[in-house]
Amino acid sequence: MTTAPAPLTHGFAQAIITSDPKKDIAAMDAGRTAIIDFLACTIAGSRDRMTDLLAEAVGAKLPGEAILVGGARRTDPLVAAVVNGYAGHVLDYDDVHASVRGHPTTVIIPALLALAAEREFSAETLVASYVVGLEAMARLGLSIGSKHYENGFHATATLGTIGAAAAICHLMGVSVQETAVALGLAATHSSGLRLQFGFDAKPYHAGMASRSGLLSARLAAAGFGGAPDFLDNPIGFHLAYSFGAVRLQAVTENWGAPWQIVAPGLTLKAYPCCTASHPVASLGIELSREGLAADTIETITFTYPPGADAALVVSKPTNGIEARFSPEYVFAAALIDGALRLDHFDDRPVEPRLMALAGRASRRHDNSAPRMSSDPKTRFVVLDVALRDGSTLTRRFDGLPGVIDPTTKFRDATAGHPAFADIPSLVRTMSSRADLRRLLALLNQDAIQIHA
Repeated sequence: MTTAPAPLTHGFAQAIITSDPKKDIAAMDAGRTAIIDFLACTIAGSRDRMTDLLAEAVGAKLPGEAILVGGARRTDPLVAAVVNGYAGHVLDYDDVHASVRGHPTTVIIPALLALAAEREFSAETLVASYVVGLEAMARLGLSIGSKHYENGFHATATLGTIGAAAAICHLMGVSVQETAVALGLAATHSSGLRLQFGFDAKPYHAGMASRSGLLSARLAAAGFGGAPDFLDNPIGFHLAYSFGAVRLQAVTENWGAPWQIVAPGLTLKAYPCCTASHPVASLGIELSREGLAADTIETITFTYPPGADAALVVSKPTNGIEARFSPEYVFAAALIDGALRLDHFDDRPVEPRLMALAGRASRRHDNSAPRMSSDPKTRFVVLDVALRDGSTLTRRFDGLPGVIDPTTKFRDATAGHPAFADIPSLVRTMSSRADLRRLLALLNQDAIQIHA
């Protein structure tokens, strides 16, 4: 049965198919920068033992031409999307976007890289399709409101599935009708709960969303049927997922003017842990540089606006994976060690020397402050430290810290190995089909052996 797309879904699908970010230099440059950051996270994440376990479980031995980033193997495109999405998010070091309240690049780029195994397209087209996919994902985030996340959904997974499908539809140049069906199929795949934070399943959300978005677009392009009105239908996506906080017009309002990748733009992470813990990380490092000693501290209190620590679901972590979601641990590690490294957040048990300080920290909320929203101005943390000599100190951090240029982050994540050294400069200038083929070849190297 073929049914014309409903008005809102039709407008959304049409914007996805017809828009052209190639004309916007700022958007394309921001897209290339984000890809460098993503590849840093993914090459490093490819060495995580759970990435290899996942790859084997989902069938990485299946034949195919899609690359596994940081690995010398090739596999089926749907498998590659899962594994590369997981690797990009497993360290929780990848970018975030305020409108999404989640991680867009680690969902969208793996789907596009996987499609490169099936058809030839240029590097410029990949970047442009990524910008469109992010736009779609971000505008859904704006439209669906804060209750979606606060009631337990992980927006990286739920919105990411649709963002990945949008990127693939844009790149494939399918019709508006096919795009509407693809988006509806992606919406029916949409899943992922925040209860998985602190577990291996959390980064799996990124991989499964990437795979589902790619599959949804492929199915629709092949003629597979589905509802063409996922935004308009009275039992559609928004009714099921928004909990009444919906603002429907946001899905197309001022589309690409400016592009969401430009404003509000992505935050490229400075630390390999949950974004919501980054302000206390920066305060901890700042106080460490000022010479504050852990053994002089009696108590620590973090004050957040309502909703700002919703993702920080762990207070007393037992290992580094859980610790990514613990501001108490993050602050302790930042203060005591003066930095936050990848090895602070691996699967080993947390160190007693860090937990001794983390155990003296607590949280509260300033209920007089505006509830945290997609507006970065609503994000802050106030740190109050009571010292054992009876004195106190107070610090405040507004907004989010981030990295402007991920070149150093890329070098650190790849241990400066020359096999990967040309990737940042290539991504910044890549345009042609040959450029994309060269990038795929550079990424399809065994990072585990390189770092052995």
